Amino acid sequence: MTETSVVVHADAGVLASAVAARLIVKIIDAQAERGWASVVLTGGRIAAAMQRAVLELPARDAVDWSRVDLWWGDERFLPAGHADRNETQAREALLDKLPLDPARVHAMPPSDGPDGDDPDAAAARYAAALAAAAKPGHAELPHFDVLMLGVGEDGHVASIFPEHPTAYVVDGTTMAVRNSPKPPPTRVSLTMPAITTAEEVWLIAAGADKAASVGMAIEGAGPVQLPAAGATGVDRTLWLLDQAAAAHVKRGHRSLR
Repeated sequence: MTETSVVVHADAGVLASAVAARLIVKIIDAQAERGWASVVLTGGRIAAAMQRAVLELPARDAVDWSRVDLWWGDERFLPAGHADRNETQAREALLDKLPLDPARVHAMPPSDGPDGDDPDAAAARYAAALAAAAKPGHAELPHFDVLMLGVGEDGHVASIFPEHPTAYVVDGTTMAVRNSPKPPPTRVSLTMPAITTAEEVWLIAAGADKAASVGMAIEGAGPVQLPAAGATGVDRTLWLLDQAAAAHVKRGHRSLR
């Protein structure tokens, strides 16, 4: 059964730095165990701040970045290089400044990619890439050491939105998302069944506008009504919050840092 922990930091800046430090340690530990690490990235303001914070930590040089596989939990279905793509944000904030192996950076297909403006084909292409990276005995997905998720004001994670058709998907690893309640309307996302295969899932939120959804998710709201409540890791589920986002979290759940 997954271990669930809630860690609250003073503000968004401290949160971003703390998540960056946790990520580096997690990668180092995974590489010490098996020689490589696999991370699923998220987008958003706090993710960008965390990515920039990685560069500020001397411990980043303890990571063999050429042996890190990077995936994404979801992506806006927009042309390559578009400023609103999570990939573009991550590359500008961090990835282009690291000695990564380009073959191990697995971006979700853009709308001007080989599948054209067909999100279903793009989702299928990403599912095929995931399956190709899977280890023997794991037909559809590679091992994810840590999968990071931002939490929306409405409690959405990746591109799985409350009461949206995406919240009812119970099979497969990827999906096209249409009519997203948050622009842009068309996206590609991992499914919740794929998310919950990760060794650790980290849910990261900052700001008072996240407080109500975070509080309800931690208290056990239904995953269709609040997808963040259904995002759990196999070994560990870690909520990483600033004080504003944790305003509705009961004291008994908190570990203040």
